Amino acid sequence: MPRILVVDDEPHITDVVSAYLAREGHQVDTVADGDSAYELARASHPDLLVLDVMLPGRSGFDVLRDLRADGIDSAVIMLTARDELIDRVAGLEMGADDYLTKPFEPRELVARIGAVLRRRAQSAAASVARRFLDLDIDIDAREVARDGEPIALTKVEFDLLVTLTERPGMVLGRGQLGERIYGEAFEADDRTMDSHIKNLRRKLGRPPAGGDYIETVRGVGYRAARR
Repeated sequence: MPRILVVDDEPHITDVVSAYLAREGHQVDTVADGDSAYELARASHPDLLVLDVMLPGRSGFDVLRDLRADGIDSAVIMLTARDELIDRVAGLEMGADDYLTKPFEPRELVARIGAVLRRRAQSAAASVARRFLDLDIDIDAREVARDGEPIALTKVEFDLLVTLTERPGMVLGRGQLGERIYGEAFEADDRTMDSHIKNLRRKLGRPPAGGDYIETVRGVGYRAARR
């Protein structure tokens, strides 16, 4: 039974979300400030945190950063009242699995939680090492290396690389990539995907034969270079 920690300083939100999650069979804990969220998550290692950005004490971003620095890899869905691209990108770059803008429909949050937990379970069950051109991709360890030298990628960048290299040459649109990485509710017109692809290309550099590891198919989407 998954254990969910709901962190929000608005009691009506924690009450409603807790009721919906309990109905789905989840164990639910709630706290109303960032310091309590950090301490409880560090002690109990919940399967997933529903984490508001604006909190008394530590902000949601601070909680996420500190937990990741402590090596705690619980899934995280960020809640924010600010529908700003920079906030969403910041949370995802720091290791959040998804985000949801307030006000939200509780059933949508429950659906996103289910999607994130399923992806986590599938990832844990996989045991695959992949060679793509001159890159070694260790999916279990979530590491990428070239000639033994590691290449540091964010969570989203790594997931993009794994998704695209499953079938090199196959074109995936931004919406398809978003659904695979963030869940069914990804906004297909959201330009965050372009930003992640740009950063991924910069970190990977150029393959031995030239060109790009990740190619743009104009007007359609992206694909991993054919071998």
